[in-house]
Amino acid sequence: MKAMELSRCDKPLIGMIHLFPLPGSYRYHSRGIRTIVAAALLDLEALEEGGADGAIVENLQDAPFGKFAPRETITAMTVIVQEMIRVAHIPIGVNVLRNDGLGALAIAMATGAAFVRINVFCGIAFTDQGPIEGEARALLELRERLACPVRILADVHVKHAVHLTTIEEATLDTTRNNPDGLIVSGIGTGRRTSLQDLQTMKQITTLPILVGSGVRIDNLSAYREADGFIVGTSLKLEGQLEARVDAKRVRALAEAIAALRQVE
Repeated sequence: MKAMELSRCDKPLIGMIHLFPLPGSYRYHSRGIRTIVAAALLDLEALEEGGADGAIVENLQDAPFGKFAPRETITAMTVIVQEMIRVAHIPIGVNVLRNDGLGALAIAMATGAAFVRINVFCGIAFTDQGPIEGEARALLELRERLACPVRILADVHVKHAVHLTTIEEATLDTTRNNPDGLIVSGIGTGRRTSLQDLQTMKQITTLPILVGSGVRIDNLSAYREADGFIVGTSLKLEGQLEARVDAKRVRALAEAIAALRQVE
């Protein structure tokens, strides 16, 4: 992970910041951007207080999603991410659901975000939004054209989707499309990631692999081979997905990861 410049440590803990529904979502109820920013900053503060090594800003509460986010969503996220980066002491990443990688990269370029998460980087995934095709070439071309050093983390067999390829094939294909790191997750948000999938991917690629869902203190040691952890649900108050981030839960998991590093 150090080569990716996302963190100063091995096995970073990257916490999720799930924004309130944004303009462009049918769930948006005119909260106003200031209200959304304030809530996001509280989550960021909790992540930093608890010892997280990075954070991903995501429009999870905009569900149901379109394949690509509308302009007003991209604009709102740009304002929010910019505010967060202004005060953040840890690297900030961006994920625009359902799979607006070009939008996420544009936000990162405009705000100085360190990385983006791309749910379907290459190949095709069959999702509740219909078939989604990857845009690896377009993403890499845009990054080159914008001359921005944003790192790309690409999901392999992204959650909430069905895939025609095996995990081996998908890992090989994703690796040869040149992302900076890979993400493996379970079948849905908060669902446990298959240890076998992680081990299989480790045998195929030299890229760093982050576990992207279902990580908790009680199963952390099983993922000792992972190069990092992206955690959302288990860091929330009482482990509830739509609750705010709990600094105590962050600290407990961060300390467990630190202990895992020392064992190695």
